[in-house]
Amino acid sequence: MACPACLVYDGSLTSYDFGPGHPMQPLRVDLTVRLAEALGVYGGTLAAAAAPDATDADLLTVHDQALLDAVRRSSADPRVHDPAHGLGTDDNPTFAHMHEATRHVVGASIEAARRVWTGEVLHAANIAGGLHHAMPSTSSGFCIYNDVAVAIRWLLANGARKVAYVDVDVHHGDGVQQVFYDDPRVLTISLHETGQMLFPGTGFPAETGGPGAEGSAVNVALPPGTADAGWLRAFHAVVPPLVRAFAPDVLVTQHGCDSHRDDPLAHLMLTVDGHRASYLALHDLAHEVCGGRWLATGGGGYAIVDVVPRSWTHLLAVVAGEPLEARQETPAAWRAEVAARLGNRLPAPPPTRMTDGNEPAFRSWEDGYDPDTWLDRAILETRAAVFPEHGIPLV
Repeated sequence: MACPACLVYDGSLTSYDFGPGHPMQPLRVDLTVRLAEALGVYGGTLAAAAAPDATDADLLTVHDQALLDAVRRSSADPRVHDPAHGLGTDDNPTFAHMHEATRHVVGASIEAARRVWTGEVLHAANIAGGLHHAMPSTSSGFCIYNDVAVAIRWLLANGARKVAYVDVDVHHGDGVQQVFYDDPRVLTISLHETGQMLFPGTGFPAETGGPGAEGSAVNVALPPGTADAGWLRAFHAVVPPLVRAFAPDVLVTQHGCDSHRDDPLAHLMLTVDGHRASYLALHDLAHEVCGGRWLATGGGGYAIVDVVPRSWTHLLAVVAGEPLEARQETPAAWRAEVAARLGNRLPAPPPTRMTDGNEPAFRSWEDGYDPDTWLDRAILETRAAVFPEHGIPLV
C-alpha cells in the first residue's frame, strides 16, 4: 500500500563531485533518479521535495568550527590541502565549492528528517546522503560532513526521545557511531565487512557504547564472501530484536549498496535481490516499531551502472510503499540514455532487468547455530555483547 513519502532531491546535489577517476561518481545518483522516473516511482508514488542548504548552526551540532573553516579554505582554493582535517587526500580530494556542495547534502537529510518528524510524510529519502564516515573534526572516507549524524541531532533537538540508526553499507558506519557513542538516546547498528579486511578497520562487536550508553552501539562484522543468505541471516538475528527492544520514535537508515558482489571496493557477495529484501524488512520494521517514521539515505556503491541505480530505485519504491517487482525490466529508454551518456566508457550494456535472478532466502537463527562457520560465530559474538544490555535473551 502506498505510503505518504518523498525524495528530497534536486539536480545540484550531484555537484558533490570529487572529480574524474574517483570511485564516488555523482552519475550514480543521477542515473538512479532517471531510472526511478522512467519506472514511475519518482514523480509518481514518490513525491519530490526541494533540498535546502544546511546552515553553519546545523553543521556545528556535529562538527567542529575548525573543520568548517578548513573545508571553506579548500573549497575556495582546491590547491589548499589540509590532511589534518582529512582534506586533499586520495579519499577526499579537494574541489571548488566543496563546502557548498556538502552542506546541500546535509540540508537534504535535515529536510527529510523534518518532513518525517512533523508528519508531512511517513517516509523520506535522500539518496545523495549517507556520508557516514565524517567525524566531528575530520573528513574521512569520501565524506566531508556527516549528514546522517546532523539529521539525527536535528530529530533529538526537535523532540525525538530515541532514534535507531541501521547502517547496511559494506563499510562500518564509524562516524555516526562515534558521534553518538556516549548517547543512550541513539542506537547505532552497523552490518559490514569485518574491519580485519576493509576500511575503516573498526566496527567490532566489543564496540558497544560509552559509559551510560552501554549496548547503544552494535556491530556485526561479517566475513568476506558473505552473500544474500548469510547477510540476511545476520540481519534478522540482530536488527529486529534490538530495534523492537529499543522502541525508537524514528528509524534512520543508511543504504550503501557496495555490499554487492560486483562492487569494486569490497568483498561481500550480495545481489540486488538481497538489497531489496533488506529494504522491505526495514520498511516493515519502521511500521511495526516507529509508527512508520522512516528516513532512508544512500551511501556507498561504486558499480555505478549495473548496481546502484537498480538497488536504489528498489529502495525508493519501497519508501513509496509500492515495491517494484524484482523481475521487472529496466525501461529501454533508460538503457539508451545510459549508453548515450557513457559511450565508450560503458564496459557492458546496461542491465535489462531489476533483478540479479536470486531468491534471497535465508536460514533463521532460531533454526540453530553452527559454531564451525565464521558467520555464525560473528553473529553470536554481537548478540552476546549487546543483547543482555537490552534485556533480550540469547536463546
